Amino acid sequence: MPDDKTVRKPNRYAAIIENIFFSHYTSGAREFQFAREEIVEVAAELKIALPKNLGDLIYSFRYRYDLPQRILETAEEGLEWIIEGSGQALYRFRLAKLSRIVPNEHLITIKVPDATPEIIAAYALTDEQALLAKVRYNRLIDIFLGVTAYSLQNHLRTNLKGIGQLEIDEVYVGLDRHGRQFVVPVQAKGGSDKHGVVQTHQDIALCKAKFPDLVCRAVSAQFMSDDRIAMFELAVQDGEVKVMEEKHYRLVPAYEIKSEDLALYNLRAE
Repeated sequence: MPDDKTVRKPNRYAAIIENIFFSHYTSGAREFQFAREEIVEVAAELKIALPKNLGDLIYSFRYRYDLPQRILETAEEGLEWIIEGSGQALYRFRLAKLSRIVPNEHLITIKVPDATPEIIAAYALTDEQALLAKVRYNRLIDIFLGVTAYSLQNHLRTNLKGIGQLEIDEVYVGLDRHGRQFVVPVQAKGGSDKHGVVQTHQDIALCKAKFPDLVCRAVSAQFMSDDRIAMFELAVQDGEVKVMEEKHYRLVPAYEIKSEDLALYNLRAE
């Protein structure tokens, strides 16, 4: 995760990633590898300071910023360059189908009684932490997926063969009334963060490797305007990330949930 706000200017990172890209790219190429050490070498060559966490540069272009225009212009129509893990301290640029997952503003918002402890709301340090806490304390995974779920671990970091190091914001395990058991990797997106096709692929790959007997249901949560939380269930189909389900929630005091709200929810449940 990013850890040094003083060097997060995208123009610095853009200069480094652009240099690395064109040192490997040839016309018609659809994928190629590069090593983490190249980030250090190029930064030194360009006299650019780096954060202690070198992964911040990769993270930024996966989830926050668009790649430099010169790189974007090399992609075929309908495709985009993504950066994947390719092994220990290795990455891969790969052309993939253009994927943009954004909340549907036309969905209704479901009001949920806010069970977030006030002290947690007061001291959460980042959008991501605040979002994960609200999802956890209000049992939004249970409500959204219709299962009983329990937080197993947050910020799970591990290594996976062929991918390298990866991190999942939070992992839940759960079960339904039939006894089926699930593993739920959760992405938390706040601010300008984007839903990442790479992260969804990695989350699902990790669940298959570490929890082979459990059904994987990948979830992404995102803060919206007006204190709303968008919840997505994501799946991979033909190499693309698809939305299987989307709901919007607003955490409110119980007295703000009116009879007309309940009537609407009852109608939807029929």
